[in-house]
Amino acid sequence: MAEDALRVLMIAPTPYFADRGCHVRIYEEARALTKLGHEVCIVTYHLGRDMPGVRVVRTPQVPWYNKLEAGPSWHKPYLDVLLLWQAYSEIRTFRPHLLHAHLHEGTLIGSVLKKIFNIPLLFDYQGSLSGESLNHGFFRESSPLTKLFKGLERFIDHRADAIITSSEQGRHELISDWAVAPEKVVNLIDGVDTEIFRPLPRSEARRELGIPDNGKLVVFLGLFNRYQGVDLLLAAISLIKAKAPDIRFLLMGFPDEEYRRKAIDMAIDDVITFTGRVAYDRAPLFLSAGDLAVSPKLATTEANGKLFNYSACGLPTVVFDNQINREILGDDGIYVEHGNTSLFADAIIATMHSADLMKSRAERVRERAVTMHSWDARSHRLVSVYRTLLAS
Repeated sequence: MAEDALRVLMIAPTPYFADRGCHVRIYEEARALTKLGHEVCIVTYHLGRDMPGVRVVRTPQVPWYNKLEAGPSWHKPYLDVLLLWQAYSEIRTFRPHLLHAHLHEGTLIGSVLKKIFNIPLLFDYQGSLSGESLNHGFFRESSPLTKLFKGLERFIDHRADAIITSSEQGRHELISDWAVAPEKVVNLIDGVDTEIFRPLPRSEARRELGIPDNGKLVVFLGLFNRYQGVDLLLAAISLIKAKAPDIRFLLMGFPDEEYRRKAIDMAIDDVITFTGRVAYDRAPLFLSAGDLAVSPKLATTEANGKLFNYSACGLPTVVFDNQINREILGDDGIYVEHGNTSLFADAIIATMHSADLMKSRAERVRERAVTMHSWDARSHRLVSVYRTLLAS
């Protein structure tokens, strides 16, 4: 390791790696830092799989807990106690220069370790703790738990020495809603490895998926739940099937059992191919099967990392019009009024039937991904944040 290289302990209170947005950010940050010569160790739950090129240390096995999906759980407190102990043990041998904590639980764990070892703590903020809990239906707005979680969130937000956010909206929320000092918060939006995520031969992808090579195909990749807009997407597909039956859909992600049943009940299963979970290294090929991508995400308190992967694969994308999506796609997104199913369906149809628009947007989004959203550039900025933190 070079003399000026850093040792970074990442705390990831999640079943890493499980092929979803939060995990992709963790992996791509760690991988990009490693490419620059820094040493990264990720401490995480017992679940998930190791990814190449980055060292992972796991908590002891908990045989009855096997949840890979995103969202809160009442099992989290004791899992996080195990994670605290594992991180404590690792610090004693790894001797990191700083702690890089993901999510609010990771930052709470990091705040304890920071006091014990006097190590600077960075909080990687990817969305509101209470907002995510409400999005997942963990409790209702009227529940006493809402006040409890908001109080806990406010407490955690003020524990770190510095915070990076995955969107400018996230930075604004921390400052305006949670009273975090502006000088402590830096916006470091997600990025993408444009060498891995790139346009691949469409015919090869479609052949593997058993999809006709000459048809129009819309792709979605992500978690399957209401706040990601999957229910709304199925409703839009129903409208599209009635107006443009030549358009098919490739829906990739998990847990998808409920949505397979819904598609059958809605009589739209004949225009949809479900893949289940798609491994990170297979995602570029499967995305390349598509002509157009969609992200009907309803949650407005979280980043939207899949847009980077769509762009890097040269996919024009239909999204709802909000600050987070515009920050990523700029003028190259195809924007629709938030939550409007009918307009979302119409935008898909209109875009798919405009060859010139599709071609120009495909070229522009790929160029934008390479020039503006590559992790090569992001990693240098992240190291700059580290060094500022260490010097303060």
